[in-house]
Amino acid sequence: MPPVAVHFNGGVNLPDAETVLRTLVERVPHGVRRLPDGEPGERAGWIGYQVPRLLATPGLEQVAAGTGDDPYDNSAVRLPAGTDAERIEWPDLGYAAEYARSYATFRRLRDEGVLPAGVRFQVEYPTPVAVGALVHPDGRDRFVRSYGRALTADLDRLLSEIPHSDVAVQWDAAVETVLVDQQPDTLTELAGRLAALLAHVPDDVPAGLHLCYGDAGHVHMMEPESLAPQVSLANGVMRPGPPGRRDSPAQPPGLVAPERSPRATPAWVSFTVPQYRDDEKFFAPLADLRTGPATELYLALVPYHPDRQADGTTDRQVALVDRFLPAGRAWGICTECGMARAERADVPRLLDLHREILDRHQPAR
Repeated sequence: MPPVAVHFNGGVNLPDAETVLRTLVERVPHGVRRLPDGEPGERAGWIGYQVPRLLATPGLEQVAAGTGDDPYDNSAVRLPAGTDAERIEWPDLGYAAEYARSYATFRRLRDEGVLPAGVRFQVEYPTPVAVGALVHPDGRDRFVRSYGRALTADLDRLLSEIPHSDVAVQWDAAVETVLVDQQPDTLTELAGRLAALLAHVPDDVPAGLHLCYGDAGHVHMMEPESLAPQVSLANGVMRPGPPGRRDSPAQPPGLVAPERSPRATPAWVSFTVPQYRDDEKFFAPLADLRTGPATELYLALVPYHPDRQADGTTDRQVALVDRFLPAGRAWGICTECGMARAERADVPRLLDLHREILDRHQPAR
């Protein structure tokens, strides 16, 4: 079936949350189930938002910045060998406070009728593994375990302050996606970590995954040869549990509150599709996807640079998705990452492309 929904992966290069929310519903009036605040201000730099906080954390040492030649050379701090990661006193990571302020704007606009009823406020968190990219490899594993507890505590604080019926949580898994592509033997461990993060979110709050290859300077960390690594990662969070119970994902210690039962499936998964790929090889792995109909699927068919895309590419991509997904499987569209690094003047056109792609393939709407 053709695409029927739209997903926003987070960042939108507009001045503030109110402008983002108003613009999203104005430009894309149908097919939207969740709305982000656009990650304005410092959060536009994704994990870069955490650098000042890491530098202010006692027990972490600053290291020399990268050369600048590699946009993904992100090491900023080191966890020294003599530092007990379990005793680190983490500062306020900032996400809960930022999202609580944006939620107040979301609620006001909804009460005014600007936002449609039933649409949830979407918050995005980087995974601990992703933030670990800011840490020197020496001690990175210890950092990820300790920081992961601080990050989930920040999320817990947010979810204690806003109604669960209004919110949805996305885990941004760019680093995991690339690692699984480069080192397939990491799949089991990384899928287990993602499953644990999904399971940490209470069952009455939808939680999804954003699988991504990065967008620093509109450059991927690596170019994917096909959707196979992303499909493997999405499949990997689905773990069969004991008879009579829901699927039980692998749970590395310290990442899941023991009183919470693991959810069976992500509420959604968004997949990266480079705008130049419209070939069978890239899309064929969708036939192996094992996420059931409870998981919304979004493919990045909205190009960041439509003027550089060959005519008819999107239509060919739509046909290939339809060909390899099971017959009748609903799915939707998105951009590869958010739109935080798009030029501000280009954002309205990108949003209009979401609507135009849906309308072109749903003529009876």
